[in-house]
Amino acid sequence: MFKEKTDKELKELLSAKRKSLRVFRFDIAGSKIKNIREGRNTRREIARVLTEINKRNL
Repeated sequence: MFKEKTDKELKELLSAKRKSLRVFRFDIAGSKIKNIREGRNTRREIARVLTEINKRNL
């Protein structure tokens, strides 16, 4: 899934996922979120993107 994307696309996706995680954390604090696993899934996607970026830099 991430292997087909360019470096620029990966960096844009990474910033979008980080923003999404930040919004999720604020919504949790305000008790607006029902699905707690969303945060875990977002963190895992961030890790996958970072792994692909680091693999390309080697």
